[in-house]
Amino acid sequence: MIVRIIQADGAEAEVTVKYAALTPEVESVIAFLQGKNVTLSGKTEEGTVQLKAEDILYIETVDDKTFACTADEVVRLDSSLTALMEILDGISFFRCSKSMILNIDKVERLKSLPSNRIDATMAGGEHILISRTYASDFRKRIAKGGR
Repeated sequence: MIVRIIQADGAEAEVTVKYAALTPEVESVIAFLQGKNVTLSGKTEEGTVQLKAEDILYIETVDDKTFACTADEVVRLDSSLTALMEILDGISFFRCSKSMILNIDKVERLKSLPSNRIDATMAGGEHILISRTYASDFRKRIAKGGR
């Protein structure tokens, strides 16, 4: 595999994967670039679990405790939202309020609300409010394709 790294002043970061056959090595690189191999460790009543970032609908802080919600379970995480945003930076997660991060890939519908807020309907039907503080940045991010 040939890897070329080019620094160009003023250019937006761009990664192109060119391949003749979709080998396991190429699939691994693509999964990494899409953030599909990012995992978070957390706790449930049954014990410690590993969560794939792509399975998380949203992450929320309640009473100084951080929880990741998937379609099937709620997992307690030990990290703060700020630390999690650093881990999830560059993939499809967005800080939508002071206490929540949502997975843009899991948003099914968006509805504009009064006061410049956005109602995001997640996979599974749950509604997440994107506060007016973050709504403008969210609209810009969606316009760029969500990444």
